[in-house]
Amino acid sequence: MFFDKKLTELSFLVYGLGLTGRSVINFLKKNNINNYTVWDDNNKNMTKKKKTFNINKSFKSVDFIVLSPGVSLNNSKNKKNLIKYKKKIITDIDLIFLFKKFSKSIVVTGTNGKSTTCKIIDHVLKKNGFKTVIGGNIGTPILDLNINKNSYLIIEASSFQLSHSKFIRPDFAVLLNISNDHLDWHGSMKNYVNSKFKLFRLQKNNQYSLISNKYKLSYKKKKFLGKLIIPKIHVYKKFKIKIKNSYFNSNINDENMSFVYSLAKKLKISNSSFFRSLKTFKGLEHRYEVFLKKKNHTFINDSKATSFQATKFALENTKNIFWIVGGLPKKNDKIQLKNLKKNIAKSYIIGRHTNFFKKQIKNEIDYKVTKNLKNSIIQVLKDIKILKYKYNNILLSPASASFDQFINFEKRGEKFKELSRHYARKYI
Repeated sequence: MFFDKKLTELSFLVYGLGLTGRSVINFLKKNNINNYTVWDDNNKNMTKKKKTFNINKSFKSVDFIVLSPGVSLNNSKNKKNLIKYKKKIITDIDLIFLFKKFSKSIVVTGTNGKSTTCKIIDHVLKKNGFKTVIGGNIGTPILDLNINKNSYLIIEASSFQLSHSKFIRPDFAVLLNISNDHLDWHGSMKNYVNSKFKLFRLQKNNQYSLISNKYKLSYKKKKFLGKLIIPKIHVYKKFKIKIKNSYFNSNINDENMSFVYSLAKKLKISNSSFFRSLKTFKGLEHRYEVFLKKKNHTFINDSKATSFQATKFALENTKNIFWIVGGLPKKNDKIQLKNLKKNIAKSYIIGRHTNFFKKQIKNEIDYKVTKNLKNSIIQVLKDIKILKYKYNNILLSPASASFDQFINFEKRGEKFKELSRHYARKYI
């Protein structure tokens, strides 16, 4: 351990009282830890019970500060104290590893595809007789899960959580990919990359690290102890034809599926069992979700694509695209369409940052500023009648965050589906 006290004797400051913070409080109570105080920068979220009335004293006296993933050190009201006592900061995932009540752990991180990959791993393992529990950044706070000592714990870990982690030690650590994201939170690409690599820092030589070949040198330079596995996409693609599920027909998930395949082999799941189990998998909402087909029109909801790198997968694997793009751009993000513009029939720019997107695409593809989803869908259906392609793909893949018009990407995707169904009935 990193300390001398028993776990139940430790003291905590729970910083941030959103979903994660409340789950931390419930977890501490459940484990008979009563020496904790709470704080939130927004006074409206504060509760009188266990509220700390002397935040400076709490920072100094507690053993650990459990920081919610949405709290940025640089933007917090207590920036100076958070930086001063940074060595005390841990996350909800750290608590899971401190109180280890599971059989094996699989922790997945990466810029794109984490949620879907976790869901596929969970599905494959369940279909092959493993007892699994899944949570973390994927939805349910990890501390709210019903975990027992026979469980394979599957965790989606964000860069926010990994950035402050002190005790995460996965049996299987999976790093899918890295591209520009959350730079406003991390401050630099270097900090963002380092947060991802913290996944491997505490692994022992009987645990496994799954990374792509492009990160192999970086991994070895850091002299991590985990057994290195480099998934090979061509090996997965060789057998892919055996998957009897249209969800996997495109190439969008191929790279991440090579990680799932490599993990399945390490868990001694046979090829026949692996491919058979995928037959019943259904994709997640808002991730290249084909939700409506009518005549020669296909509507695709890819609202989760909040950076260009995420959108790029959709643009690479689709033809005759009527592409709805726009929102709140990510810091330092660039739209590069050189090898993709042949797939795009026309683009429709929504949101409050239209100038950013116009500058990025104006010399590359035909576009129209439509400002919102309703105008976009109506204009798309008008343009389709003029262009007369044999088949048409209406794609919402915004390459940006949703916060300028919607509270989250889910609401954006739901609105797109609602409007698409309405105007498809009216005009097709």
